[in-house]
Formats: sequence, structure tokens, C-alpha cells
Amino acid sequence: MTSTSGPPADMRLQRSSRDAAGTARLLRDWLAGALPAGSDFTLNLLSGIDANGMSSETLVLDATWREGGEPRVGRYVARVVPAAEDFPVFPRYELREQYDVMRLVGELTDVPVPAVGLIEPTGDVLGTPFFLMDRVEGVIPPDVLPYNFGDSWLHDADPDQQRRLQDSSVAVLAGLHAIPDATSTFGFLDPGRHGHEGTTLLERDLARTRHWYDYAAAEIGDSSLARRALAWLEANVPGTDPADDVLCWGDARIGNVIYRGFEPVAVLDWEMACLGPRELDVSWMVFAHRVFESIAHALELPGMPDFLREEDVVATYEQLTGARLGDLRWYHVYNGLQWCIVFMRTGARQIHFGEIERPDDVDGLMHCGPLVSQLLDEVGA
Repeated sequence: MTSTSGPPADMRLQRSSRDAAGTARLLRDWLAGALPAGSDFTLNLLSGIDANGMSSETLVLDATWREGGEPRVGRYVARVVPAAEDFPVFPRYELREQYDVMRLVGELTDVPVPAVGLIEPTGDVLGTPFFLMDRVEGVIPPDVLPYNFGDSWLHDADPDQQRRLQDSSVAVLAGLHAIPDATSTFGFLDPGRHGHEGTTLLERDLARTRHWYDYAAAEIGDSSLARRALAWLEANVPGTDPADDVLCWGDARIGNVIYRGFEPVAVLDWEMACLGPRELDVSWMVFAHRVFESIAHALELPGMPDFLREEDVVATYEQLTGARLGDLRWYHVYNGLQWCIVFMRTGARQIHFGEIERPDDVDGLMHCGPLVSQLLDEVGA
């Protein structure tokens, strides 16, 4: 793996086996049917997105039509549930839940989320459900190659600009966590609705994650690292106060944000939205950067060691919210486990598409593995 010869083969991932021309035709026919006859509707499917994100298919499209005799232009992104044969990351995709979370966040907060539009929940059009949201222009910190490897707009920004992006990203978490009565407003996110048991939301979140691990291991095989993390997590679940549970973004990292002027203009990727302690999101934002930093360190790259440091993120978050965060170590291990499971599923997908050979050891698929192992050593697991 090098930083000069393009992304490593196992970091650029094929997400779908859909035929692009056929998909464009199906979308065109479906959208045209939602407009009055004679609207002169046209659709241009620009691309899918494969630089960031691993879970859903994302299609970028432009549409033109006439309404009341006036020309109209729509610029959209379609979020599409992956087909079962394309090795989806998650065992179940609740697209309506994702849609409703984005809609409610847009209604209840100043957090910038793209406006959601039409939804096709049946799968009758593309084979799986999808919805449309407005396309927002801006820049995203890249995953491939990671933004901290160098030669990226964020890496090359000055320290004040980097800090502005950091603090404004933490402010997104503060805004989400300030939604009142989150457990009732977003009750459809409770894992107990799908049979995952536990006295607290955190216990039910962990039960769901164990189910997710079993789903991944059934295809790719057991991971000794993930099993080690699961055993420690289940033996050390922190006590939580239900009154403190909030809406968590779930995949709370800067690679899921569109920025302009180092400020968020669109918060994306809500598949992992959940209810639980606020530490889940704060930890994820810190942990995601630490994963990229650990890879940069292994490649002897300078990285961005002064960016998204835990002490800075926590201090900013507590200042913005007035809340006092607990010890993040349990949450780092928990989020590390989830990253491991993601890599198990995306690794299985790469094997399916012939991008890599099946490894002798599942743990070899995990770019986060050294960091998770280090965390487990630190907590004595």
C-alpha cells in the first residue's frame, strides 16, 4: 500500500452489479410517471459515488421538465438499498426509517440535511427501495485516499481552517443531541422493535451489533479480534440513564459531510442512526480519524495528528452542550467492533466481485485492526 500509486485495490470498492443504462431508463420512466402528461421530462444519470461510503448505492442525476409552461431543473441524489446478491453491509435496510430521520432532523433542527423528496419503498422499480434527496454542492473529505494522507484540500488547509471544520462538525453532534424527547420522536429506531433485547437502549444496541456480527461471520468466517471485543463489551456495558439518551447520527464522521468554506452544508449517510448515549457519536467522530491516522502512521506518512484529537473534541462538545461526557473507552471499543464488521462485509463483497482473494485470516481484512487491538490491550481485554 503506497500513497503515490493510486488507492490500494482493497480500498476502492464496487458496490453494485446494476446495469447503469437499465437503471437510468427505469428511473426515467418512474419519475416521468409522477409528472403531468406533456411535461417534456428528461433525466440524465450522471454517476454513482464510490469514493466515500460503503453501505448504500448512491446515484447522481439531473432532471428537466416543464411545469405551468416554465422550464424546471432538478438536481438529485438517489439513495438505493443494495441488492441481496451484492453483499449488503447490513442484515436489514430500513429505508423508510432513514428517510424519516432525515426529514425530522430537517424539521426539528438547524443541522443541514438534504431535503428528501420522492420515495419508492416497494422495490418494484429498481428491485430494491430508494428515495430522492436534493443534491448539495460542496466538497467532502476523501476516504480514498484518506484526507490525512496528504494532497487533499483538508490536509493542505491552514490550521485555523482545519479547526473551523472540526468545531463546526462537533456542532452538528450538539445540534442533533439537543432534539427534545428523542426516544419518543424517533422511537422507530429502538432495536427492541426488531427483537434485540436489553434493559437499556445501549444494551439493545449491543445486542443488535452482536446479531450483525453473526450475520457477517456466517459468510466470511469468525474474527478472533471481533470476538475478543464482543466479549469485553458484553462484560463491561456501562450504566446509562434513559433520560440522557439522544438521537445519534451513527456514522458520525467528517467523510459523511459536504462542506463549503469549512462549514457543513449537508450531513449525509443516516443508515446507522440510532438512539443511545451521546458518547456513541462523539467517540465515532474521534475513532474514525484515529483509524486513518493509524494507517498513515503504518505507511510512515505524517498524517494529521493535531486534528480531531479526543481532548479537543470533548472540550468543544461539552462547551456547546453543557453536557458532561463519560469515559469514551467503552464506546471506542464498541465503535471499533462496528468498523470490524463493516470490513468483514465489504471484504466479502470484494471477494464476490473478484477484487481480492479470500484471506486465510478474516482479521486481515480490517484496516482498523491494529487500532482495535491496541484499544483492547489498553482496557485489559
